[in-house]
Amino acid sequence: MTKRNKVYIATSIDGFIADKNGGIDWLNETPNPDKDDLGYADFMANIDAVLMGRNTFDIVRGFDMDWPYTVPVYVLSNSLKEIPADIQDRVFLVNGPLTEVLAGIHKNGHGQLYIDGGGTVQGFLKEDLIDDLTITHIPVMLGEGIPLFKTMPNRMDFELVSSETKIGQLVQTHYQRMR
Repeated sequence: MTKRNKVYIATSIDGFIADKNGGIDWLNETPNPDKDDLGYADFMANIDAVLMGRNTFDIVRGFDMDWPYTVPVYVLSNSLKEIPADIQDRVFLVNGPLTEVLAGIHKNGHGQLYIDGGGTVQGFLKEDLIDDLTITHIPVMLGEGIPLFKTMPNRMDFELVSSETKIGQLVQTHYQRMR
């Protein structure tokens, strides 16, 4: 089984994934009349499971839509005690050291993982557990908010795989970790 931990995320051009109040409404302010999914379906076609943090899980649960994932979702949380009944067959609670969490997910046959959520992505980066970063830059400066990147203990080198303009306004860049 091939194992890769992948990030697919959007930031403001000043590097924030949410505004100072944790809001993400600004992500949908760029006109997208053709409803382009910005490569998300292609990205998800190569994902076995999603691993997200508690805050991201709460945000997704708050969307006015059915549960959006067709692959298993693991929620990394020390505070969440149970998964809501309507999605218990598709969402699983995990916690502990990231290497142990990954070992358990891999044991379940999931190797191509979508890592989502600011704190979760930062934790994986600190442990040097991210293999691919796909970052879509939204043309707005928030000035403050929740940053995608924080202080890292060591330098990490990435190689540019691709960079393209989406819907005439967004720049999406894909990097792979050089090891």
